Amino acid sequence: MKIAAFLLLTVFTLGLASAQTPAPIVVAAVPAATTPAAPAPAPQPVAPFGNALQIMQALKATNDDLLNKQTATLQRLDELQKAAEQLKIYSKRG
Repeated sequence: MKIAAFLLLTVFTLGLASAQTPAPIVVAAVPAATTPAAPAPAPQPVAPFGNALQIMQALKATNDDLLNKQTATLQRLDELQKAAEQLKIYSKRG
């Protein structure tokens, strides 16, 4: 009887201990800046469209290379799939 009461009291105490909410965390506010912010640098003049055109051409060339690699990979995957299907067919026969 004493053991059952002790176990019941222990379980009840542990239940209350885990049910308590943790103490709130207080974070200090950031103090206001006392020195004025430095003025932003003047924006650089935008280069003519030639620079943008060169960038776009370089992006197009990179994209074309990527598409060619993807096409070659897809063809290789198709070949592998066909070979796997043939192996499946031959394994059923043999």
